[in-house]
Amino acid sequence: MAGHSKWANIQHRKGRQDAKRGKLFTRLIKEITVASKLGGADPGTNPRLRMAMDKASDANMPKDTVNKAIARGAGGLDGANYEEIRYEGYGIGGAAVIVDCMTDNRTRTVAEVRHAFSKNGGNLGTDGSVTFMFKHCGQFLFAPGAPEEQIMDAAIEAGAEDVASDDEGGVEVICAPGDFATLKQGFDAAGLKADVAEITMKPLNETELAGDDAAKMQKLLDALENLDDVQQVFTNASFDEQQA
Repeated sequence: MAGHSKWANIQHRKGRQDAKRGKLFTRLIKEITVASKLGGADPGTNPRLRMAMDKASDANMPKDTVNKAIARGAGGLDGANYEEIRYEGYGIGGAAVIVDCMTDNRTRTVAEVRHAFSKNGGNLGTDGSVTFMFKHCGQFLFAPGAPEEQIMDAAIEAGAEDVASDDEGGVEVICAPGDFATLKQGFDAAGLKADVAEITMKPLNETELAGDDAAKMQKLLDALENLDDVQQVFTNASFDEQQA
């Protein structure tokens, strides 16, 4: 639809994430700690830890900080005992929202998430109320101008589920979450770097917002992302280019 640019939305999201880099290290440390606790301290046999370490490297996190988080998760150091919790709800215009948290205090976290929803025009839902609107998958997004045929060849070779180009010339590759590491290795070997590479909750359909509704929805998303216990926020809201 005119005015709703996929790539404008992606750059908008990345820009806001970059502006919050002060919180990024804290979230990465939590993810590394939990990943090593659940799957062990060897990134060679723990894909989740490998991905978290890659994100830490991209964020220029000191190796000593990474190693301490791994040791803490594997039981070598004392630290908080985090658990993962997912909350689901609705924002402006009925847009779906998923909030993934890591917390050492479930009571505090749910109170903060509920308050952020209610204060900003949203509603906290029940388990399963919006997850059916999303697909859990690995996602690679290549910006307009990327070599589509080369991307497609590497993706098919590595076992991708789907490769699609959009009207703006960008390329999206989708894979099963368990195949994410294999796809990433395949793209790396081919010298291809995606603008976005993550395991995500991809919306099956988008709720397009503009004007005041878009501004209110962004305020809700910011309120959720600013909570200390929140790791990731997913939404099917799409903003017009003026908002993005």
